[in-house]
Amino acid sequence: MLIRAGYRIGFDCLNPMPIHLLLSVHPDRRDDLVTEDKLHTNPQAEITRERDALGNLSTRVQAPGGPITFSAEFVVRDSGLPDRQAPGACQLPVAALPVDALPYLLPSRYCETDRLGDLAWRLFGGVTPGWSRVQAICDYVHDRITFGYHNARPTRTAAEGHEEQVGVCRDFAHLAVTLCRAMNIPARYCTGYLGDIGVPKVAAPMDFSAWFEAFLDGEWHTFDARHNFPRIGRIVVARGRDAADVAITHTFGQAILTRFEVITEEVQAATETSTLDARMATA
Repeated sequence: MLIRAGYRIGFDCLNPMPIHLLLSVHPDRRDDLVTEDKLHTNPQAEITRERDALGNLSTRVQAPGGPITFSAEFVVRDSGLPDRQAPGACQLPVAALPVDALPYLLPSRYCETDRLGDLAWRLFGGVTPGWSRVQAICDYVHDRITFGYHNARPTRTAAEGHEEQVGVCRDFAHLAVTLCRAMNIPARYCTGYLGDIGVPKVAAPMDFSAWFEAFLDGEWHTFDARHNFPRIGRIVVARGRDAADVAITHTFGQAILTRFEVITEEVQAATETSTLDARMATA
């Protein structure tokens, strides 16, 4: 399967400023790129790309004052298979976890395990450790939170999402990550592309998506508490402790978001070098 993906994001910068972007396809998926995910800026700006401390590809841009647009269009080869399932995957004791998994047991900006630990043990302490426990957490979060773009709030934490019972995909991921960590299961937040492939198309504009990975049986496994069933065509961009680690744009100064468009769709081989459709064709 070939997936065409891209974005067009615009800012009006009050002054010249650095902007950090996490928009490049993650190193784990770069071998699947059919065409390059090259970042374009309008107007031209100085660009530097490097790996951040978490292994994601970060882009630094020195933006001039005034309007600036970031855009890219590329094609990724995908297996076309749903998220891999491993219902027998076991939960490792904390003492047996590799050192690089340990940070994903700790509380973070949006994932307050200290506030939700007692709740987690009451709800899931009796569930079989491992895949069954993570799936039970996904089921709970999926039922607990009502999705709606109008419910988005960038400061909402996992505990607040649990209390308010509304949110967007990042809120589902934050709450599930927090409950997993409270149960001694390393869990990390993921952001990337997830189009309406193999499911009915949604009328709302396309956006980046958030999900999470849990460390079971010595491997990271994909879970998605918002959709709560295996999906086709995930393209991971960045992984971190929570959304604070993987903000797709970070402006170091006053800037107004003026445009935000994302595309993710299955395409045929003959169209793999085609341009973005009409809604992304002009700045």
